[in-house]
Amino acid sequence: MIVFKQTNKIDVDKLDQLYSSVGWSSYTANLNQLAKAVNNSRTVISAWDYDQLVGLIRAVGDGETILYIQDLLVKPNYQNQKIGSNLLEKMLTENQHIRQKVLLAEDTQILRNFYNKHGYEPCEAGNVVSFYREFSANTSQSKSNFYLELLFFLKKLENN
Repeated sequence: MIVFKQTNKIDVDKLDQLYSSVGWSSYTANLNQLAKAVNNSRTVISAWDYDQLVGLIRAVGDGETILYIQDLLVKPNYQNQKIGSNLLEKMLTENQHIRQKVLLAEDTQILRNFYNKHGYEPCEAGNVVSFYREFSANTSQSKSNFYLELLFFLKKLENN
């Protein structure tokens, strides 16, 4: 039976196993950074099969006007069991008072279908636009530093 927990205190080895299982090597390349990012998140909800971490959703934000869903991942052999849907719904329920809930995801039909099913619309469907900046090896700022700076900025907003 899958048990859901809300805590940002998760053993780094468990995080490594989960993030590695879905191939998110940009996170597992620096486990200390991943642990700090999870610890500094506004909300972290995890899915457990006994002592095995099988899914996780985390979000950052200011606690009032914006919630940015940073990660939603489920181990491959646990996918298609509604774990991701349950994680997302629990996140949205926990933060229902927050006006905007946004996320970025790869542009695949599977992900479009998943998020559409949960009431999300792609930006091109409305009157908004999203922007993204790819960081290259020649750029002095790496992607991971960008995300940490974003986390720091949003955490600072949350504390004001």
